[in-house]
Amino acid sequence: MRVLVLVSLLAALAFGALGAPTGPLPARIGKPSLLVLKSKRELRLFSGEALLRTYRIGLGTNPVPPKVRAGDRATPEGTYFVCIKNPKSAYYLSLGLNYPNEDDAERGLRDRLISKAQYAQVRAAARRKAVPPWNTPLGGEIFIHGNGAATDWTWGCVALEDTDMAELFRVIPVGTPVRIVP
Repeated sequence: MRVLVLVSLLAALAFGALGAPTGPLPARIGKPSLLVLKSKRELRLFSGEALLRTYRIGLGTNPVPPKVRAGDRATPEGTYFVCIKNPKSAYYLSLGLNYPNEDDAERGLRDRLISKAQYAQVRAAARRKAVPPWNTPLGGEIFIHGNGAATDWTWGCVALEDTDMAELFRVIPVGTPVRIVP
């Protein structure tokens, strides 16, 4: 029994409270990707298939549904990429996501939320791996940023504690894939 308890304690120390290894991250990560699990309030950092970290997050004040339009305070769901890094963010540090992406634009066009011209602008930005237009009725300026993860307080962004955001900001390059799931 004591051996089992000792093994459990060692595993907890080695893998941290949320199940990912602890200790400093390498300066560069091969094939980085991020997975946001909204229902678990977790952001997972991967190198290829290997889980490196799990971070606690806060979401938009309307955390359950996927983002549909500007001002709904929902966090989007889908596959995105980091399209910009902002070291001077009002929310400590931030990684901008390419919301709206092509799927969001198709939905927006189908639901008559955006024009054909706005749809074409989003598609063109996606193909150039650039920042999409953030001023359409779909909303925009969705970031992974700091300033705290204790509650769901953002307008649709993913918020981390500042120390976690600093670690993530250091190792995540523009172009990193980000999948957000319910």
